[in-house]
Amino acid sequence: MRGLQAYRSGMRARVAYNALALRPSGTGVQTYIAEVLAALSARGNQPLRASVQADAIALLPPTVEPLVRPVSSGLRRTVAGLRGLGPADLVHGLDVDLPSRPGAPAVATVHDLSVFDVPGSFSRTRVLGERVVVGQALRRADVIIAVSSFTAARVAERFGRDAVVVLEATPTDLAPAGVDELARVRTTYELPAHFVLHVGTIEPRKNLAMLDVACRQAGMPLVLAGADPTRGSLAQAAIRLGYVPRRDLAALYGAATVVAYPSTYEGFGLPPLEAMRCGAPVVAADATSLPEALGTAADLVSPTDVDGWASAIRALTQDPDRRRERAADGRRWAGRRSWAEVGAETAAVYASVGVEL
Repeated sequence: MRGLQAYRSGMRARVAYNALALRPSGTGVQTYIAEVLAALSARGNQPLRASVQADAIALLPPTVEPLVRPVSSGLRRTVAGLRGLGPADLVHGLDVDLPSRPGAPAVATVHDLSVFDVPGSFSRTRVLGERVVVGQALRRADVIIAVSSFTAARVAERFGRDAVVVLEATPTDLAPAGVDELARVRTTYELPAHFVLHVGTIEPRKNLAMLDVACRQAGMPLVLAGADPTRGSLAQAAIRLGYVPRRDLAALYGAATVVAYPSTYEGFGLPPLEAMRCGAPVVAADATSLPEALGTAADLVSPTDVDGWASAIRALTQDPDRRRERAADGRRWAGRRSWAEVGAETAAVYASVGVEL
């Protein structure tokens, strides 16, 4: 390819990214995009450019040149992602999507295969559209990055492609909150003195109806923080905070007695890792990617074992010493990996197709 030939002849390589999934709301995928771009730009070796929606430009590192697209979603965003990214020696789809004609070696990051594995979590239109886009991107990519061994195994099973596993790290903007912040958040959201917290969009695979029953068995209020497209169909007894601004997230984790994550399907599982970083003891499902993401620092329970969840929650809420011990375990685990390491491993993937970053 012409761009790669120029790079090999001594010119600086140009790397272009599809970052259209980067949004101000800050989900796990969006956190990955922001953090990995910051880590790669900090290496300071090559010019980077990213296709980004107009209202997310400020989320890019200053050294990444924005290729601005109109704000869009659904099919329109998908079509925008198929457009070229300009002259480049390597293109990287940070949420799978790649241009229809990359024109250079192509890397695709896969966060999960949820539209194939748990289609009931999405609309029929989204499932049909994303299945086509994901399938085409994974066939088009020269190298695939998966954010967990679980996701890599799903890619191999469904598409017959090997993927390089590059695990995520804890977001750099989160740290244990101070006393004043904890008090402010408790007052702002009128939180109970003790409660179980779940952070994330409310959808069937998050398994919140089961968690609601387990919390009632354990005698603990359940607080839900996150968007609720189901409009109240799940976890009827829970306290619903809706979307919580990121500035309040660390203190919300820190105020929780226990953070619970009973999801039946995750490609990685960033919220419970965030909770660990902020000093919360975590109970999570022993399913899909979560054991890999959380290691032995979380209490892992089958996502279908209501009594087991109630018991695990009760054990932590009734034993302050155990809570402190598990919180310390979580902080150590969450600190074991940095985004600089994620950036270095991603750069090694680029090197495997001949582009040094």
